[in-house]
Amino acid sequence: QVQLVESGGGLVQAGGSLRLSCAASGRTFSSAALGWFRQAPGKEREFVAAISGSGMSTDADSVKGRFTISRDNAKSTVYLQMNSLKPEDTAVYYCAATPSPRLRRLGSEYDYWGQGTQVTVSS
Repeated sequence: QVQLVESGGGLVQAGGSLRLSCAASGRTFSSAALGWFRQAPGKEREFVAAISGSGMSTDADSVKGRFTISRDNAKSTVYLQMNSLKPEDTAVYYCAATPSPRLRRLGSEYDYWGQGTQVTVSS
């Protein structure tokens, strides 16, 4: 079993930065694939970024060049550094994990989810 707890959300002006953290419990964290997703009001959940057990990463075109996913296995934590934030980045951000180490972009491929953290970007 893996439990995920996100933090770091908040209110920021357009052009600003935030770093989200997701602390995980569970012995399989170091080899797990991890991802960040977001859901804006009235919209479906969408993929943001993912990192494999070996450290390979991928991200959505909408955040490319602005967001960076990383992991610290010693701290069992995955991060999402968000720079040059835009109002359209406003959403609840969720981290997700699966024991399989392969890089994954689909929410349906993840087994564990955090409770979410709100990010609001004002114009």
